Amino acid sequence: MGIASSALHTRWFVRAPVALFRAGLGGVFGGRLLLLVHRGRSSGQARYAVLEVSGRPARDRYVVVAGLGPRSQWYRNVVAEPRVLVRTGARRAARAVATTLEPDDGARLLAEYAAASPRSWGTLEPVVREWAEPLARSRGVADWRRVVPVVELALVR
Repeated sequence: MGIASSALHTRWFVRAPVALFRAGLGGVFGGRLLLLVHRGRSSGQARYAVLEVSGRPARDRYVVVAGLGPRSQWYRNVVAEPRVLVRTGARRAARAVATTLEPDDGARLLAEYAAASPRSWGTLEPVVREWAEPLARSRGVADWRRVVPVVELALVR
């Protein structure tokens, strides 16, 4: 397990930005991160995840990646209940609907993200490949990027 992967599996490390967003200090991330408020699929309780914005196909849409795979709790929750809240910067939370993109669209967006943000992708790619390559092999999928859950968050007006 690499350094980035270890950090992303460390609870206090991944939870720290949630406190900043909840305190109204999300602006320190410069729009690179967002706070996703979703419902627990079993408990129905509000849950929080800070995710990196991987794309902005339109002003009212954000793209995020389940970097730890389809077993990520936030991802499993939004599949079960796609109505979520999204908070960026110091702005108030806005209602949104989460949709998992088709594998080809997700792989294309990952390639676009890699080209647009090579430094960030350089950190994320090894973490994603760690679980995605074995999963792709087990499913008989040639391109590991096609098994990575990529989610579009569409704001609701």
